[in-house]
Amino acid sequence: MNIKNIVNRDLVNLTNCESEPIHIPGSIQPHGFMLGVNSQNYLIDFCSENCAEYIGIPPQMILGKTLTDIFPAQESDGFKEYAAAERIDSAKPFVFSKDDISYNTTVHKSNETLILELEPFPDGTVNLPNLYNQTRTFVSIMEKTSYLPELCQEIANETRAITGYDRVMIYKFDPGYNGEVIAESKRQDLNSFAGQKYPHTDIPVQARELYIRNPLRMIADINYTPVPILTLDDASGKTNKSLDLSLSILRSVSPIHIEYLKNMGVGATLTISLLQNQKLWGLIACHHYSPKILPHYTRLSALLHGHFLTSQIAVREVAEEFEVSQKVDKSLADLLSKLHENENFVEEYYRDESLLKLANATGAAIFLNNKLYKNGITPADGPLISLFHFLADNFKTQGLVTHALSHHYPEGRTISQQAAGIVYHALSGNSDGIIWMRQEKVETINWAGNPDKAVLPNEEGLRLSPRKSFELWMQVVKDEGAPWRKSEINAASGFSYALQKHINYRVIQTQEDANRALNEELKTANQELANLNWISTHDLKEPLRKIQIFASKVLDREDPDLSAQVKDSVGRMRLAAEKMQNLIEDILAYSKAGNMEKVFEEIDLNIILKNVLRELQDNIEERHVTIHAQELPTLRVIPFQIHQLFLNLISNAIKFTDPDTAPDIDIKVNIVDGSAINEIISPLQKFYGISFKDNGIGFDAEYETRIFDVFQRLHPAHKYPGTGIGLAICKKIAENHKGLITARSESGNGSTFTLFLPVSLS
Repeated sequence: MNIKNIVNRDLVNLTNCESEPIHIPGSIQPHGFMLGVNSQNYLIDFCSENCAEYIGIPPQMILGKTLTDIFPAQESDGFKEYAAAERIDSAKPFVFSKDDISYNTTVHKSNETLILELEPFPDGTVNLPNLYNQTRTFVSIMEKTSYLPELCQEIANETRAITGYDRVMIYKFDPGYNGEVIAESKRQDLNSFAGQKYPHTDIPVQARELYIRNPLRMIADINYTPVPILTLDDASGKTNKSLDLSLSILRSVSPIHIEYLKNMGVGATLTISLLQNQKLWGLIACHHYSPKILPHYTRLSALLHGHFLTSQIAVREVAEEFEVSQKVDKSLADLLSKLHENENFVEEYYRDESLLKLANATGAAIFLNNKLYKNGITPADGPLISLFHFLADNFKTQGLVTHALSHHYPEGRTISQQAAGIVYHALSGNSDGIIWMRQEKVETINWAGNPDKAVLPNEEGLRLSPRKSFELWMQVVKDEGAPWRKSEINAASGFSYALQKHINYRVIQTQEDANRALNEELKTANQELANLNWISTHDLKEPLRKIQIFASKVLDREDPDLSAQVKDSVGRMRLAAEKMQNLIEDILAYSKAGNMEKVFEEIDLNIILKNVLRELQDNIEERHVTIHAQELPTLRVIPFQIHQLFLNLISNAIKFTDPDTAPDIDIKVNIVDGSAINEIISPLQKFYGISFKDNGIGFDAEYETRIFDVFQRLHPAHKYPGTGIGLAICKKIAENHKGLITARSESGNGSTFTLFLPVSLS
């Protein structure tokens, strides 16, 4: 049999203590002994080296044996039943006995190993009357204390009375895990640590994690000699075994921590974790200046104090927050009432004291339309306006809440006497915003030793060690204000939102007044346009008809007295009149496409296409046009407008084809996603894409968008007559149907016009 210990011998110092494996030290404290039992076969795989000191049996006679080989069979069988429970009750340890000595045995599971920690005990049974008195004391404390600091002091007093430690401290962590002693109960001859702070380096990350997993930790004697844990070699002769002792009571402590406690002059400690939301809120730290073993049930009583305090932390913090929030909400309600009742609130009520009270601020300022409105203690106008510009450039979207403005804005140090901390929210304008301010609160922090010298080289200079000095070291903190409470931040946010709405309402009201005046102007302009339409329809078309009639009569007479030059001029005059008449009719058609009442009907587009082809029958036969058309859908449309659109597209396809080429028109339809048309349209919207492809003369790609502009012509009028309005009408009709039309072409290779109409017209 070859026995080896599993002591972790990695060199540890403060350069690597953040990664020290403190949960697997491979050793225990000597005020008890330990057995590691396989949970499957109950063979003893591990034992501490000091077993013989307690039960008179050396490790070589324990390892590989069963509990029945060590303890009475009745107790061993009883333990199996105890350990087989769904949840092992660590508060009620199992009791083993050997040679008339009883051992409280706390049990927990580490992977497949049951870890048994056996301590000889003087308090074999729990004293129920004492538990009753302890509970009654808790209730009494709860009733007589209103605030958390008072409660913590009472718990410190009670914990010291129960445990007998020389000093009991309640230790609270800040967000950076620097700790502060917020309550203390001590021997009269000891110096007080109350109010002192300790840097986060005093408790490394992995130690804090263990405090979360195991809420109670005892060191009975700082000067103890660690007891190795032993195990048998495996068949290969290599021992890589380790035991996770995170939940252990006897677990040996980091040598760094021991050195730290020795430097403090402490002889024994008890630490109880205070948790909130699965995070370490603080500790109950008990110090004794000589060795001290606290029996199991006394430890439980102390732990009960920790549970009681933990249960009350959130309640008391919420109660304190609620008290503040009630006052804050009252000021907010008062201010919102004035805001809703007064159109010119900013100008009339910016000095209202409720503006400060809603965030418990010492100053406030509103910057609106390049004008500053100040309330309370504030910086001078110049620096304050510069601050508004900085905040608008950097925090316009998310706002800024800070108790230390200079951390975000270096120039903030120059105004910290008035605005060390701020709550900022942007308003609608470029640099418009509102700021609540708090004056600088110069604070003296009492550190237990210089935090910058928390680690120092040891005497040999070989490694870093914990500091040896815990003398009071004072640090003066400037350029910071009191932290903002959650209720204050929420109230400021709520008011800022309401103020933004108020300002927007004023802007909208002003805009509405301007729009009202503009609407009156538009009505007048529309009336004038209607008159122009009437003139175009009647007063202009009638003279044109007369010009055409008289010109035709002159030409029809073929008077011999008329020279060829006169006849040519009259002919040109008649053609110009016809062109002008066509132009007027197209302008009217374009105007009607946008202004006529839009009456939608469910109609088969194939019917509209047949009607258009019938209307163009003469043209189709004359030019030998070939038309291929797929089956078109049934849609809700404005029938006469879609008729006009189809007519324009097919007419253009026939017109703009080389005279020597028979026009060929291919009409196809498919369904496309909106995003396939352009990136602006939602991919969830579906469209029918109806394309008209021809073999005409085409046009350059650069005109694919401009071709839909009014009066846009790409070809000479004498060769391809027209007014240049037809495609503009097509575009207007597509827009009337919440769709659009596109063109794709290449000069000499035909064109494709695609009409996109929504599948569902909402």
